[in-house]
Amino acid sequence: MLAVDTNVVVRYLTRDDPQEAARSKQVVDGNEVFVATTVLRETEWVLRSSYRFTRSQIVEALRGFAALPSITLEDAAVAAKALDWTARGMDFADALHLASAGQCEAFVTCDRRFAAAANTLAGLSVRAP
Repeated sequence: MLAVDTNVVVRYLTRDDPQEAARSKQVVDGNEVFVATTVLRETEWVLRSSYRFTRSQIVEALRGFAALPSITLEDAAVAAKALDWTARGMDFADALHLASAGQCEAFVTCDRRFAAAANTLAGLSVRAP
C-alpha cells in the first residue's frame, strides 16, 4: 500500500498538469492507496481556494475519489459523515473536526456559526467555552 500526498489527489482530480496527472493516475489506479484524513482536508482546501470548486463539486469529487476500489481512507466513517455535513452546508474542516469527536460528550468552540450549524446537523452537543 502506498500513502499519497495532497498533490497526487489534486492532480488526479483536476488533471491540470497532463504529466503529473498521468503519473498520479498511474499511482492511484495501479496500487492500493492510503489517504490520510489530513490529506483529504488539505485537498478540500486546495480545490476550494486554488481551483474555485464549489461545495457540491468538492463533495462530489471527494466522494468519487474515496469510492475508487484502490483507495483506503484513514477513517472512512469520519470522512463520509464530514462530506454529508459539508453537502448540507457545514465547512469541511469543521465537519471533519466534529465527526472525529463522536466519542466525546460535547464539542467546544468559540465559532457561533459553526456551533449553530453543528447543533442543527450533527446531533452532538456543540457549545461555547
